[in-house]
Amino acid sequence: MEKLLTGTLGRRELLAGSIATAALTILPARAMAAPTDARLLDVARQQLARMDNYIWVRDVVGLADFSMPSSEPRFFIVNMESGDVRRYYVTHGRGSDPEHDGWLKAFSNDYGSNATSRGAYLTRNYYEGKHGLSMRLTGLEPDNNNAETRAIVVHGADYANPDLIRTMGKLGRSEGCFAFPRDNLVEVIARMGPGRMIFADRLEAPNAA
Repeated sequence: MEKLLTGTLGRRELLAGSIATAALTILPARAMAAPTDARLLDVARQQLARMDNYIWVRDVVGLADFSMPSSEPRFFIVNMESGDVRRYYVTHGRGSDPEHDGWLKAFSNDYGSNATSRGAYLTRNYYEGKHGLSMRLTGLEPDNNNAETRAIVVHGADYANPDLIRTMGKLGRSEGCFAFPRDNLVEVIARMGPGRMIFADRLEAPNAA
């Protein structure tokens, strides 16, 4: 069969076709545009309503849109009263992006996966850890309920510095934590401090709404 195809198309055409097919399996299905403020507010309202019994403080909601690459500011703090949105860079887990091309490929809640988990989180107390000032999270759903025992937290990291985008085209990767640029960390955890919700998913996916 290979000889027949080679005779018909030529080796160069076969090689080009193989490369194109391989590329399609690696690249995301489509690059998502950044969601609008109205879309983010809509998602935040839906997720707050869905997790109604678990969220203590409802003035702001954090949304992580992992349909976007790490080279884009894809963590959004949505003010539920004014509708204003603040945007920040955030990493994903190395287990979610083994090729390290800047795109999240898969979520996981498994121990040792070093992957990002999807779903709603409750923000908890601040503490000083190996990355400095950090904030604990509790996973509220079957897809992320191992967050505490996996030590999935909010922290700052040098590998989340957006200067890396100019040299590498992407941020570094965490072990599943939400790692922010150190310059933004205090602002993020002050706004998202204990009792609030962070929701992480591909926001254009059906289950995100």
